[in-house]
Amino acid sequence: MHNTRYAPSGMVCSVDHLASAAGLAMLERGGSAADAAIAANAVLAVVAPHMCGLGGDLFALVHDGATVTALNASGRAGSGADPARLRAEGHTRMPHLHDIRSVTVPGCVDGWVALHARYARLPMAELLAPAIRLADAGFPASPLMLAGAASAARRPGGGDFASVRAAGDRVTRPGVARALKAVAERGRKGFYLGEFGQGLLELGAGEYIEADLALPGADWVEPLKTRAYGHDVYSMPPNSQGYLLLMSLAIAEGLDLPASPAHPVWAHLLAESARIAGHDRLDVLHEDAKDLLDPAEIDRRRARIDSRSRLRLTAPAQPGDTTYLCAIDGNGMGVSLIQSNAAGFGSMLFEPRTGINLHNRGIGFSLKPGHPAEYGPGRRPPHTLTPALITRPDGTLRSVVGTMGGDAQPQILLQVITRLLRHGEEPGSAIAAPRWRLGTGGTGFDTWDAPDDAVLDLEEGAGWSDGLAALGHRVAALPYGGSFGHAHLIDVREDGMLAGAADPRSRVGSAIGR
Repeated sequence: MHNTRYAPSGMVCSVDHLASAAGLAMLERGGSAADAAIAANAVLAVVAPHMCGLGGDLFALVHDGATVTALNASGRAGSGADPARLRAEGHTRMPHLHDIRSVTVPGCVDGWVALHARYARLPMAELLAPAIRLADAGFPASPLMLAGAASAARRPGGGDFASVRAAGDRVTRPGVARALKAVAERGRKGFYLGEFGQGLLELGAGEYIEADLALPGADWVEPLKTRAYGHDVYSMPPNSQGYLLLMSLAIAEGLDLPASPAHPVWAHLLAESARIAGHDRLDVLHEDAKDLLDPAEIDRRRARIDSRSRLRLTAPAQPGDTTYLCAIDGNGMGVSLIQSNAAGFGSMLFEPRTGINLHNRGIGFSLKPGHPAEYGPGRRPPHTLTPALITRPDGTLRSVVGTMGGDAQPQILLQVITRLLRHGEEPGSAIAAPRWRLGTGGTGFDTWDAPDDAVLDLEEGAGWSDGLAALGHRVAALPYGGSFGHAHLIDVREDGMLAGAADPRSRVGSAIGR
């Protein structure tokens, strides 16, 4: 359960062994970590539609051996986005399922194209070939797909999943194969202005216009970073919630953490760091947000934490689903990539021509008039996706790490990174260890609706329950693996050896190297 895998010159880690194998094959052919990441993600887009896909969004961090860059391939709302209409229909928040208005233009393919143009060594057709083969010839249904496959099959366009009854059943996705072939042959135009794009325009019925699809949707942006435990930790800037991970780490590093993560005060202090960092997220996170890591504000928030009791946050602080994968090549390039539908199969809407399921990342928008994250044409919604990359003080790559988990992504990474950097745990132990998370109202995206009311969910085996209750937390016990994300990690040791771990909660995940 605590397996760490080792490799001398390259490694790929993902939620599915078929995807990891495709990425490793690209490294063996002389490809870069970016090539491996694209190939692995393309396979996941075929075999893991319950987590990610061509109808979802993408973020990535890349260490090229010298510098860290960040890729924002999250989609924008269409030209027909009309918040007043939603409010007139009685909506006070974005529809969660079955509504095209929560579907921004999917950014996944734009992300692949941008990543390929800047860092790839192999042709796109070669990178997509394993995914195309699986989509055409079929692949075994993952155990994790079963929960949503029956519901997906009943939706218009969801016929690819009609045959799924048990893990291992053969699934084919001919429409996805055609879409991937179009990307391989004609680039982004083959996708956004081809069969998929035309179907999306039809399904949108005015939500999008062709110009929305013609405009490339991926941007290279400056990553955010903070110093924690003697390392620089990088994540995505807004519209991502990556700042929450970095703020939580910066707060926690200044606290007197117990020597052992088994101590309840360890979980308490990290949970309080996460709560004080994120309780005002709904007010402050939008695509143009600035100065979210102000050192004075971090110090002020840290000062409010008490190791002896849970903090009340009633006073203001100021005067899914997703899949993660990572790759490192023999030349020192590391890629930390996260790609998502948001909730499971996403919006449960399927582009009618290809059967590609569409995400529902638009649920991050606000419907409050004048809110900086208000739903509107051309805008990007606040995003939960939080990839991370860690460097040593000399700038060399230390780790690539990330997780699925909706609002809980920064909380999970806070625990994993603290175990890795502060306590020196091996990747397998840091990934497999039981976790806490701030409980949600049920969707996985509503933690911050009422942060003082959040129950502290504890994964089976954590052992913190009585101690946390004594500190004032309301706690709930949940089974191991069900609700605490799938985190993956590759660590570069001092001797250059790679050590990686796929999350055992994913059941079919794999860290493999060469």
